[in-house]
Amino acid sequence: MRHAGYANDAELQIDWVDSEEITPDNVQEKIGHADGILVPGGFGDRGIEGKITAIKYARENKVPYFGICLGMQLATIEYARNVMGLDGANSAEINPKTPHAIIDLLPEQKHVEDMGGTLRLGLYPARIKEGTRTAEAYGATLVEERHRHRYEFNNEYREQLENAGMTVSATSPDGRLVEVVEITDHPWFVACQYHPEFISRPTRPQRLFHDFIAASLKE
Repeated sequence: MRHAGYANDAELQIDWVDSEEITPDNVQEKIGHADGILVPGGFGDRGIEGKITAIKYARENKVPYFGICLGMQLATIEYARNVMGLDGANSAEINPKTPHAIIDLLPEQKHVEDMGGTLRLGLYPARIKEGTRTAEAYGATLVEERHRHRYEFNNEYREQLENAGMTVSATSPDGRLVEVVEITDHPWFVACQYHPEFISRPTRPQRLFHDFIAASLKE
């Protein structure tokens, strides 16, 4: 984020917030002062509901939001619960018994017992949908970004997600894997499955970070 701050001629004040302490009752107090909200990558169920509450706050209050890896997965889960009306929606990683596994293993991995070596790890291409904020940020329709994850967006919910107003703005070149989602009816709400921080440099900030900070400075 500081790389993007330099490029936008801004000195950032970054407040780290413990998501385990965020509840619907105190979310305004915890993050209401923020000009932009970022939920980064991670594993496990610690603080998940607090992160989802923060994402809901960003979406409903039109605060610029940037989700990375887990932050992208939780953005789709929040949207499924609160916009699509899918009660109990979750990630199969967090709750294997969820009635709506918005995030799940790929079908070919579901019966693999030894999960070692099954991460989607390293540099992969992503094809970007023209006319989206993602395309505006990159100025390109094909990019390469670094990944580190095992669970993916469940395509069984893809059409329903887009019909409800969340755009799939980037996919794997074959269209199978969802790489980026965004909300058009929002100042700036973009979430990516990959880790854009891995390719950012002080003199060449990663483009999604750049545009997230630019949008936050407008608030």
